[in-house]
Amino acid sequence: MKKEENKLQEQAKAEPQATLKQIAKTSGSQAEKRRSKRFTLRFCPTAWAKLLYFRDKMDNEIGGFGVTGIDDLLFVKEFATVKQEVTGVSVKFDDGAVADFFDSQVDLSRRPEQFARVWLHTHPADSPSPSAIDEETFQRVFNNCQWAVMFVLAQNSKTYARLSFNVGPGGQVLIPTEVDYSEDFGASNREIWDAEYAANVKTTDWLTTRSAQEASPTRNELSGCALPYDFIDEFERMEPAERQFVLDELADRPHLWDEEEEVMFL
Repeated sequence: MKKEENKLQEQAKAEPQATLKQIAKTSGSQAEKRRSKRFTLRFCPTAWAKLLYFRDKMDNEIGGFGVTGIDDLLFVKEFATVKQEVTGVSVKFDDGAVADFFDSQVDLSRRPEQFARVWLHTHPADSPSPSAIDEETFQRVFNNCQWAVMFVLAQNSKTYARLSFNVGPGGQVLIPTEVDYSEDFGASNREIWDAEYAANVKTTDWLTTRSAQEASPTRNELSGCALPYDFIDEFERMEPAERQFVLDELADRPHLWDEEEEVMFL
């Protein structure tokens, strides 16, 4: 009888300890989830659907800003576009349109970190890796921000997200991406999205676009050449998937080639 009492007493002592261990394990798991959530770029389903819809409108890049809440700066609630010129390998925002967008967001009592820190854009190819042009743009436009995110969505829905810190010693880290269904979200509205796309997105032919620098007097000696003077340099800086995209475009346009002289005219 005494042995049974001792056994019951030992079990009574062990049960609280086991419970405490379970609580600690559960709390640790929840804390880990919270930490993981803090450093994950999350999308409201409506914002994600709009980004996919714009990506699939045509075989060009598309860009915009992620608008977030003040209490969760990595949770994209809205994908917002501005006037831009797009090609298969680049996006160029209109400076005036960006300024107007920023003013409109300030009028809504939003802070810059809610609308000017998360840069979203798509790639028409299957690689989400940033191109040399992407890296140059991110460095030039967002280098003065305390922090910023570059996000790329490829045609096959692969993603790339990088969080950059420009304060203190600075640094960059790749972060995961997910669609977050935990909060309320609205329905899609293709009519409004189509109107926004038509108003903001202008398609240009990257191979025939000549910048002011390319047309400068110092380059007059190249005025009779078919390609922009820095075409080869820019081509070499591209990712393999982007180079293949350009080559495929050329292959689909045989009229660009002069059959007699075998010279490409644009």
